[in-house]
Amino acid sequence: LEIIITILNENDNSPVFAQSNLTRDVPEDTKVDTAIVAREELSASDADLDTIYYELTTTAQDTDGYFAIRGVNNPEIYLQKALDYDKFNSTMLLLYARDRPVTSPDPTNTATATITLIIKQSDTRAPWFLPCTWLHNDTSVCISSPYSGRVNISEMSTELLLLEPGPIYAIDPDYTINDRIVYSIVGGNTDEVFSVGADTGNLTMNKIVTSPDSFLLQVMATQVSNVRKYSVATVEIKVINKSNFPPYFEKGIYNGTVFVGLPQRSFVYQAGDPSTPLVITAMDQDFPDV
Repeated sequence: LEIIITILNENDNSPVFAQSNLTRDVPEDTKVDTAIVAREELSASDADLDTIYYELTTTAQDTDGYFAIRGVNNPEIYLQKALDYDKFNSTMLLLYARDRPVTSPDPTNTATATITLIIKQSDTRAPWFLPCTWLHNDTSVCISSPYSGRVNISEMSTELLLLEPGPIYAIDPDYTINDRIVYSIVGGNTDEVFSVGADTGNLTMNKIVTSPDSFLLQVMATQVSNVRKYSVATVEIKVINKSNFPPYFEKGIYNGTVFVGLPQRSFVYQAGDPSTPLVITAMDQDFPDV
């Protein structure tokens, strides 16, 4: 009697990843839809020769939606939303491999792989002149105010020019790169009156100014390793007559009278003369006729 016995394959093996832990560096400026981890590195095998079904999750809510797999049977991980180093610089993903669909009522064997992605800051921003303020609380944009200073007419200064709100200074906002900044004057420097320190940003005079016209300098800050990353700041230099004397008040003490119940912006009157507003005046010997 010939007996044929057929061995049925039982689902008694779990899928297996070749590597259960992977770490990858991802540049911040990686383009959307770029593959981050290849399919070949993430595919799992199954001794039961079952079809493998994949699912990708993230361990951090603030990184949800940035990475995905190509399909339920294709575990290649790709970028589906532009990265921002200031929002997060690393994340951990969990890739599940199952030998049955998620909705299957049959017993399912599962394997898990952990993928750690390290975001590397890219050179995406031009230099910032300081001080500056965030634009609508957006830390990727910082707006600086114009610089201003003054020089005396017909006088050569050998000192560094003092500016408001501070000296000319710019930084590379991609702080993990921190490229060196160089400075140059690219506009408004009539007759080459001023010079700027290429490495310091300090402003100095080359010659005297004989005209009362102000200067509106354009100072450029450029990254050394990437000349396409630059910013331009405005520096207004006013030309004034030299001031030898400080201003002074005509009186050391002023006395005034104010009445109860008056609205805001009402006059304060001179003490003893309630019909005459109190006036505080100052004088300057540099301008005796003013």
